[in-house]
Amino acid sequence: MTRTSDRQIHSTQILRQKQFIRNENRKIRLLYLLRVFLFLFFLALWEFTASRGILNPFIFSSPSRVCETIGQWHSQNVLAVHIGSTMQETVISFLIVTVLGIASAIFLWRFPFIYRVLEPYFILFNSLPKSALAPLLIVWLGNQPRTIILVAVSLAIFSSILTLYNAFLQIDPDKIKLIRSLNGTRIHIVQKVLLPACIPVFISNMKVNIGLCLVGVIIGEFLAAREGLGYLIIYGSQVFKMDWVVAAILILCVIAIFLYAIITLTEKLYTGYYLKNK
Repeated sequence: MTRTSDRQIHSTQILRQKQFIRNENRKIRLLYLLRVFLFLFFLALWEFTASRGILNPFIFSSPSRVCETIGQWHSQNVLAVHIGSTMQETVISFLIVTVLGIASAIFLWRFPFIYRVLEPYFILFNSLPKSALAPLLIVWLGNQPRTIILVAVSLAIFSSILTLYNAFLQIDPDKIKLIRSLNGTRIHIVQKVLLPACIPVFISNMKVNIGLCLVGVIIGEFLAAREGLGYLIIYGSQVFKMDWVVAAILILCVIAIFLYAIITLTEKLYTGYYLKNK
């Protein structure tokens, strides 16, 4: 009787687990369907109001006009050039921010007195609007891609350093003492404790930095570029080609989603690898 009862309980638990998984999958499908529906509804409403004259299509454009503009750019072989320029500058600035942010945070953790000296300046430059700094950088460095990259780096680097440094300070000191008690060096502390414990913070910081770098690149392209999506936006607004402006903005939205999705996929891969090897 006891074995039969245990089997029934086990079977009931399995059924409940399967039902729970089905419900969760149903919720996820519903979530994606609602997202797609809202997006399509927005496009349909936008097209309808523009075609009926409720919205001025010259100012607000429309989905059909945006598609026509993107098609023209593609036929003129300029679409890939502008997207490639913005993507290249964004990726380069993001890599610089990531490497420089981690290295600087480790250096300041190693020498906390230097951080105490520089802390007010980090806070100052982090709070300073980078759009005000960008014209100076262009005058100093000239109208070159490296200037745009520097603008993007300046937008994200200080917050990255502050975030990572504060994350290092939250590390359990007992773990550091354990490494030292085993005659470990500071390099061992960094390799075995500091970096592994802060990987979730690194990934979260990367999610923020990829967006900031994209924003910084667009700011730089507004002021110092002859190609790129930022150039299309500023040029289109100057000559009142609002279809260009809206098309470039929508392409930027797609790029932002794509870059964020890459970071999210990296996070999922790391989480799965960590749980598998834990």
